[in-house]
Amino acid sequence: MAFPEPKPRAPELPQKRMKTLDCSQGAVRAVRFNVDGNYCLTCGSDKTLKLWNPLRGTLLRTYSGHGYEVLDAAGSFDNSHLCSGGGDKTVVLWDVATGQVVRKFRGHAGVSTSEKTLVNVCIVEIHISPVRCWDCRSRKPEPVQTLDEARDGISSVKVSDHEILAGSVDGRVRRYDLRMGQVSSDYVGSPITCTCFSRDGQCTLISSLDSTLRLLDKDTGELLGEYVGHKNQQYKLDCCLSERDTHVVSCSEDGKVFFWDL
Repeated sequence: MAFPEPKPRAPELPQKRMKTLDCSQGAVRAVRFNVDGNYCLTCGSDKTLKLWNPLRGTLLRTYSGHGYEVLDAAGSFDNSHLCSGGGDKTVVLWDVATGQVVRKFRGHAGVSTSEKTLVNVCIVEIHISPVRCWDCRSRKPEPVQTLDEARDGISSVKVSDHEILAGSVDGRVRRYDLRMGQVSSDYVGSPITCTCFSRDGQCTLISSLDSTLRLLDKDTGELLGEYVGHKNQQYKLDCCLSERDTHVVSCSEDGKVFFWDL
């Protein structure tokens, strides 16, 4: 007599709070995990960037060098460098181990809100300017590439392998293939607040100011699903897919986090 095949268990959603970090940074503008999820960065209105072991609640290092509040940050793939952007219109590249400033990019036309490190390239999204890419190994102040197709401010930038996903207030999300030198565009209509790739790289998730998340096929732009119930009408809020692409996750302006079955 053969036993039936066991049914795979559905991934469980988080049910309880694991840890609270007292950052002592004033308003915390962003929290970002590193590439393997073992460490996290907190961006404060007190002009500091802090590196934590979130499981132990241990502060590992404080990075000071911005002249205004720190709005967002990201770590390099090899965990050797950090990149942070602030309201002082400066993007700072940090050495993780020493805490020293490696390089500063100054004098942009708007406020830097997101930085993603792609190999040795720093990709910076600025509210009222194009997406700019700098070679972190070069000392030249000029960007190596400028992506200026957007007709309004850039609200979100994500990087995956050789692709850049940029969402704009003009209601379009643009995907740049750096290897092929091509750009594709999908029109949503409402100003975009966040974009991201699915874990398998086949889809893109888009949130916008009409309180709707949309899942699109990355290659064809086909609408695969819409997710509503949260509130997003005024502010830039994050969204993402769970680790196994089984759930859609989004912040909400009423202080809640929403989960949807994909």
